[in-house]
Amino acid sequence: DTTVRDIVAEMVREQVLLNLEQEVPHGVATEVNEFKRRSENMTYINAVIYVERESHKGIVIGKGGQMLKTISQQARGEIEKLLGTRVYLELWVKVLKNWRKDENALRRLGYRLPRK
Repeated sequence: DTTVRDIVAEMVREQVLLNLEQEVPHGVATEVNEFKRRSENMTYINAVIYVERESHKGIVIGKGGQMLKTISQQARGEIEKLLGTRVYLELWVKVLKNWRKDENALRRLGYRLPRK
């Protein structure tokens, strides 16, 4: 049962992976915290890019914020095509240590886990 929020989160993650290629391959997750239609032609989206290490945070942000800006611009373009409205995309990068080994974090981030 995929929602638009899930699709948007995956679009942001896709741009992280495309722009960083080998630098932060698997330790990246995304979550949409806020998704509001502000007017007929404007949607506000607040999303977080989670990384496992502080050093990865710097890589995603880039020198002077340039990498995060690039990721945001490219993701916004794809999201605008999907939604058919202009999008104000606010991205944050946060460290969530060992999220890939934390079942609660995995569930919160939308990953389905096998039943025990």
